[in-house]
Amino acid sequence: MPNRPTLKARLRYFLHYYPLTLTCMAVIWYLCMFRPPSTPLDGITGIDKWAHTLMYLGTCSIIWWEFLRAHGRERWSRLLPWAIVGPIAMSGSIELAQTYLTSYRGGEWTDFGANCLGVVLAAALGHFVLRPLLCRTPKADKEE
Repeated sequence: MPNRPTLKARLRYFLHYYPLTLTCMAVIWYLCMFRPPSTPLDGITGIDKWAHTLMYLGTCSIIWWEFLRAHGRERWSRLLPWAIVGPIAMSGSIELAQTYLTSYRGGEWTDFGANCLGVVLAAALGHFVLRPLLCRTPKADKEE
């Protein structure tokens, strides 16, 4: 049976390689659970959906960037749960928490859809833009 890393070692790993991701996720939880102040932008239809899409686009892009920076290659077996399924599940959890744990917020399907759109856009950005920039490419054999 192979030695599995301890919980402390795993936490140290995530804090070392994914500090911005963890910070963004904590900020998203905070922003989604506190009572928002009234702003002049409240009159713009759909502004909150743009905010949701941009929050998840930004956070998931950071996940891709930190993953590719740490590993040097795209590994779908790891990226799929951490950069796509995980953020979508977190989004659903937040919408449920807003519905059942607060009296001043409510979960909305349209918020969930905007969050999923941000995740999908970040996956496209990660695969088509960040991967070519950050992934190590094998050196071509020199012809003699």
